[in-house]
Amino acid sequence: MSDVFFQPVSGMDLPRFAGVPTFMRLPLVGFDHDRFGDVDIGIIGVPWDSGTTNRPGPRHGPRQLRDLSTMIRAENAATGVRPFEAVNCADLGDVGPNPADIVDSMDRITAFYDHVLKAGIMPLTAGGDHLSSLPILRALARDRPLGMIHFDSHTDLFHSYFGGTMFTHGTPFRRAVEEGLLDPKRVVQIGIRGTAYDMEDRDFARAEGIRIIPIEEYFKRGVDDVMAEAREIAGTGETYVTYDIDFVDPSFAPGTGTPEVGGPNSFEALMVARLLEGVNVVGADLVEVSPPFDQTGGTAFLGVSIMFELLCVMAGVRARATG
Repeated sequence: MSDVFFQPVSGMDLPRFAGVPTFMRLPLVGFDHDRFGDVDIGIIGVPWDSGTTNRPGPRHGPRQLRDLSTMIRAENAATGVRPFEAVNCADLGDVGPNPADIVDSMDRITAFYDHVLKAGIMPLTAGGDHLSSLPILRALARDRPLGMIHFDSHTDLFHSYFGGTMFTHGTPFRRAVEEGLLDPKRVVQIGIRGTAYDMEDRDFARAEGIRIIPIEEYFKRGVDDVMAEAREIAGTGETYVTYDIDFVDPSFAPGTGTPEVGGPNSFEALMVARLLEGVNVVGADLVEVSPPFDQTGGTAFLGVSIMFELLCVMAGVRARATG
């Protein structure tokens, strides 16, 4: 049971348009805060998009996501889960990247998450472009490979860009497999679609045993059936969840760098996260929200609503583990 310090500010006490925004109106608890060691789940911003190869802007994602997250309330009305009462949740602030150096930024991100994990905190991340997931995985999977459930319109399994650039938002999970951070036979990618330069990424997935569920199969089978398979692939082992907002059709989430038409609607976007219940989630991220392409904040509000669904699942995992 969470203590009172970790309860979010209620809109009944302070209007949602007032106050300094934090993720879901939770307390801001930095590394030097005297309650840092009491946090169970920490929400972290990674304001970094140096891996972007098309439309930029995800470096501004965490700030807009924080602002729109003031609309998140205490209870998941569909499931009855009250995550802020189940476990201690807090905003841990942002990783400070080096916008001029990709490798140094990744080292900084990994070091930040090493500190979080050393304190026994489960991380939920707001990106940032999808390359952000690689340095996070370097911390989470340091001692053993993880399974992964991946929602996206792209595989992010490419070998390289522009003749040898190895670190972009299209390559993180190729690197993660090569570095032994992921068990490819426990990885499933859902929603893949769009035109392609070639099939090199899918050939790699096939050779390694990664399961790709393209959007055509997703719609033919339906959300429940697809997510049942995803849970089966993940099994009981420790699993990372990574969610690119461009999984969602751009009519519902236009604020992203590489949109692909023909995707799920916003209700399905929430449902796939909700149906992760039962997966042994050890960390999750929501990436590629680019505020310049949706200044209304609609994409960010969908993003933080997805994060809340992820948080509800993670709170259950954490509560059972500490039970």
